[in-house]
Amino acid sequence: MEYENIIQQIIEFLGTFAFAISGIRHAAAKHFDWFGGYVCGIAVAIGGGTIRDVMLGVTPFWMTNPFYMICTALALIFVIIFTKHMEGLRNTWFVFDTLGLALFTIAGIQKSLLFGQPYWVAIIMGCITGSAGGVIRDILLNNVPVIFHKEIYAMAAVLGGITYWLLDILMVPIEATVIASFMVTCLIRFLAVRYHLSLPTLKDE
Repeated sequence: MEYENIIQQIIEFLGTFAFAISGIRHAAAKHFDWFGGYVCGIAVAIGGGTIRDVMLGVTPFWMTNPFYMICTALALIFVIIFTKHMEGLRNTWFVFDTLGLALFTIAGIQKSLLFGQPYWVAIIMGCITGSAGGVIRDILLNNVPVIFHKEIYAMAAVLGGITYWLLDILMVPIEATVIASFMVTCLIRFLAVRYHLSLPTLKDE
């Protein structure tokens, strides 16, 4: 159990940095100041995990460890330093957002399981952890949340969670399960954007 806790913490730290860069980049595109960029980075980095922890009835993860705030500050410095290369790194920001989605999905699943939740709840929590921060960011930026767009986003997290569940049923080692779930989430997201794959849209009368 201690080993799984360590893996979860590493995943959350990596996901925080990846998502914070994504949020700050979106703020930069809207010409926010440094504080506004930090707020957007924080919103993405801790928003989904905060909602998850409140629903699980535990203290939000960022309130017990200042690393997440520091990590977001480092992400802000990273973006500021490389601001001249933003245009050339446009695809890189998409990659960071996708990595954050996959990493936080796994973190949400693992934390839910640690608190005794069934897998169907853990998968939902993983999706919330991975995508809710982006919703908060988009609201702050006055954009339509990405999960409501035609492109596949939250569904990639759900399918990554289902992969985690199936491999756990087959008693695959935790390391391989995490890697496979991560790869499935990222691959679905990359393929959806590359080939313009999407779910059917609702149509009015």
